[in-house]
Amino acid sequence: MAVPQNKITRSKRNMRRAHDALVAANPAECTNCGELKRPHHVCPSCGHYDDREVVAIADEIDLDDEDAA
Repeated sequence: MAVPQNKITRSKRNMRRAHDALVAANPAECTNCGELKRPHHVCPSCGHYDDREVVAIADEIDLDDEDAA
């Protein structure tokens, strides 16, 4: 079994884990609508990427009116 021959001190253990911390997100502003979005991703609010529309965003649909008919 893989068992350490000597005890790993708290200092050495914590020094190894020094680079494991999570980093904050890096949001960018959408050039079309100005909302915050993830870099190199399609804007979730307007569907634009690199100044062109790649995902058509449909208007809000009220399904209750269609079911009543």
